[in-house]
Amino acid sequence: MARILVVEDSPDNMKLCRAVLTLKGHEVTGLSSGNGLLDAIRESEPNIVLMDIQLPEKDGFALLREIRDSPFARLRVLALTAHAMAGDREKALEAGFDGYITKPLDIRNFPVQVERALAGERVTDG
Repeated sequence: MARILVVEDSPDNMKLCRAVLTLKGHEVTGLSSGNGLLDAIRESEPNIVLMDIQLPEKDGFALLREIRDSPFARLRVLALTAHAMAGDREKALEAGFDGYITKPLDIRNFPVQVERALAGERVTDG
């Protein structure tokens, strides 16, 4: 079992992430925006963060920089995105994300991708 923080502004996507990962035995904490991200990390002590790239107020890239400039710099962070255009995966990985998962989520493959990421693998699709 792992502790997973999901940062996702879509209630439907949050519900899906929570349901699929909880069924696999993980403890899931949700955050609907980047507000309070570092506090949420401090409180929930996640093993991994799954973060939407396009969030209100601050995007996932800005939030990733906050994580990398904090005491949690080594925390694994995966990008979740519906924007799967050519070059987007490379941009996310170059920015420092540890993986890249496209939406809509494939509910069969998603938990496998998360398990691989928890094991230290770089997970990408798209």
